[in-house]
Amino acid sequence: MHDDQTKEFLASLPELEQGKTYHFRCHPDIACFNACCSDLNLVLTPYDILRLRRSLGLGSVDFLRAHTTMHRVPDTGFPEFRLRMIDNQARSCPFVRDAGCSVYPDRPGACRMYPLGRATRPDGQGGVREHFFIVREDHCLGFAEPHEWTGDSWKQDQGFLAYTASNDRFMHLLARIRQTGSPVPEKMGHMATLALYKLDEFQRFIVQTRLFDRLEMDAERREAVLKDEAAALEFALDWLELMLFQTTPNLVARRAS
Repeated sequence: MHDDQTKEFLASLPELEQGKTYHFRCHPDIACFNACCSDLNLVLTPYDILRLRRSLGLGSVDFLRAHTTMHRVPDTGFPEFRLRMIDNQARSCPFVRDAGCSVYPDRPGACRMYPLGRATRPDGQGGVREHFFIVREDHCLGFAEPHEWTGDSWKQDQGFLAYTASNDRFMHLLARIRQTGSPVPEKMGHMATLALYKLDEFQRFIVQTRLFDRLEMDAERREAVLKDEAAALEFALDWLELMLFQTTPNLVARRAS
């Protein structure tokens, strides 16, 4: 789904108001187990791909080639990667097994949040205000289970907080681009592919181009960016925003002497 389609879909669902609860549990003994893991149209965020690659032990090029399809989003010019389903009648997820998800500790954010959808909007103070929506599919029997959750407790239980931080930062960048009314140039779209989705290659690019020499960065952050792909992704988002808008809260270009 594109951003507008996602908003329209979420708007059609019942909202889970702040503090309100719902009942849900998914487990191997439930009759519908794994039924929600097929025929997906699942967009993968940069952080989703980082975590899946880490779980599978794959380099970025190998992962993207084997497990995704890509197209350019018209209103931003940025790439969008979707999980490639198995070419069978069910269009099964490539990572699902009879016992469940084979990449469960590193499963994508949308899988973690299910059966909730999450929408955000700026809160006027540099953060976001989030809203949860309940996704009730006909096949799902998990709502008959006794376990009770709020949106916040489910997010905490499912380990979604790290995903929230990265994904919200990514969506902020896309929103700034959309506000300009024009997609980024094709060359910048290719750079976004490298910086956000090919973090191992981006780390090599940083060294080869001496990119840090053009930025005001302390030694601790430089070291972290080159050693840790999560830190590299945070840097990539800051750097792309700086390149596109000449300003970002967490990164400053070095003045020519």
